[in-house]
Amino acid sequence: MTEFAPIAMEVLRNALLTVAEEMGVGLQRSAYSSNIKTRLDFACAIFDADCRNIVQALHIPSLLGAMVTLVPRVVRTYGAENLRPGDGIIVNDPHMGGTHLPDITLISPVFHGSELFGYVANMAHHQDVGGMAPGSVPGDSTEIHQEGLIIPPTRLLEGGRIRQDILDLILANVRSPRERAGDYRAQVACNNLGMRRLGEVIERYGAENLGLYMEEVLSYTERRMRAAIRAFPSGTYRAEDRLDSDGVTGRPVRVAAEVTIDGDEATVDLSASDGQGPGPVNATFGPTLSAVSYVFKCLGDPDIPVNDGMYRPLRIVAPEGAVVNARPPAAVAGCWEVAQRVCDVLVRALSGVLPGKVCAAGKGIICNISFGGFRDDGSPWTFYETIGGGYGARPTKDGIDGVQYHLTNTQNAPVEEIELSYPVLVERYELIPDTEGAGRFRGGLGMRRDYRFLGPATFSVQSDRARFSPWGLFGGLDAAPSRYIVNPDAGEPLVLTSKSTVRVEAGDVVSVQTPGGGGYGSPLERDPEKVLRDVVDGKISMKRAELTYGMALGPSPREVDRGATERLRRRLKRAEGGGPT
Repeated sequence: MTEFAPIAMEVLRNALLTVAEEMGVGLQRSAYSSNIKTRLDFACAIFDADCRNIVQALHIPSLLGAMVTLVPRVVRTYGAENLRPGDGIIVNDPHMGGTHLPDITLISPVFHGSELFGYVANMAHHQDVGGMAPGSVPGDSTEIHQEGLIIPPTRLLEGGRIRQDILDLILANVRSPRERAGDYRAQVACNNLGMRRLGEVIERYGAENLGLYMEEVLSYTERRMRAAIRAFPSGTYRAEDRLDSDGVTGRPVRVAAEVTIDGDEATVDLSASDGQGPGPVNATFGPTLSAVSYVFKCLGDPDIPVNDGMYRPLRIVAPEGAVVNARPPAAVAGCWEVAQRVCDVLVRALSGVLPGKVCAAGKGIICNISFGGFRDDGSPWTFYETIGGGYGARPTKDGIDGVQYHLTNTQNAPVEEIELSYPVLVERYELIPDTEGAGRFRGGLGMRRDYRFLGPATFSVQSDRARFSPWGLFGGLDAAPSRYIVNPDAGEPLVLTSKSTVRVEAGDVVSVQTPGGGGYGSPLERDPEKVLRDVVDGKISMKRAELTYGMALGPSPREVDRGATERLRRRLKRAEGGGPT
């Protein structure tokens, strides 16, 4: 290799990455549903002929490991020798390496002449794929067959054309088929764009030369990930956390991790976690791999490219039948809630040796919200979104208010779009005061979103953190938990569990209130001026400022009394220690 090889490798890597990113733009602009076109709940990637991930655009972290596990298994099952130019394989089976049923993947082979060069693929979350509840993420499913249509590897495209019989079969099993059909066509357009652009890259640089550099990209990424892990202190670190329930029995679900750093390799042993449960709170291996790889990329080196080389130094022990690697016919609609908890547990395990890099626990939930019904003309409608919340406080900064957390960076579904498209009014959409975990640096605030239904509908929540709050670190306090309430202002509101499917009538309001983020460091060490600013901004109450942060106001309501604050904090510290006040 010449001295210019590293530059050439970076040019070619970014050329391929641009193809994946442009695929995402095409998918977004072609899609019908708000979940894909507005919230950007999708990912696009390129694989080589051996089904190794070469590049994946950073669309959504939750799909990092999902496509890596799914695409090779699908190609092996279907048989690469059975694929022809213009073919496209569709699949959503979680137990083949996927996630939950609404995440539907389209895989297209890319040929150079008569030779198979590789594959382009996209995975997108559809707002409905059938099943017992609109949105296909029921809170009380007990087997995967209740959650929607299972699509094994199936040839949707043949000779570049959609097989109408296959599409008709799928659409016959989903709600709002017109919107769903538009999203499937958008996925087809996405892969067609990827094949064209990848073909242009091949023509420009040559298939053989490009193949050599793709190999080097994988090796380069592996070296960088190993170097990042080598910088971690060697040793074994443990932590555990719980999910509210399995969705059926009400029993909490334990997620436990033992992280061993040995030189330039890391082993994450999740075998002490609970076994798969009877409800929808189970994950297949794909979401678990996404969680583990995401944490090590963040704590190791966020600039490491995303490809097969990133995973090579990571070893995951997740026995089949565990809640983190469920066997069929387990229900898995809540797989991402499990994966979020895996993230929290890994961060907690490493917090003692990487205190300057980790954050306290954030909202800890994906917070799947879905609902649907029938319009006055009898046509079905469905809607799905996830709701943000508080991010955990960081070593030198507050947590962020009202954002997505860890495995998801999907965007907000605008109120205007919801109300124009569905018989629903969003009556409240706001940050919730006093939901932060107090600390030297406070956690972010949770969010409240209230939906008023204009007609009968079925409402599902597949979420968590209603029983076990996001935790703080190093003296930081826990954040407020989540709440899900039907008719919150009524005399007798109905408080839902974090995994529920209920019938609502015209005029009913469902309030979704997400957790805040945990605090970092003692709240009695927080800069009083920052406490005052939060009071003035309406983020915390004056009562909380006094009793939790020990901040006293001066003669002006916008002025801190430094002397009184010091005396108040001394009293609070003595009270915490059990001494005289």
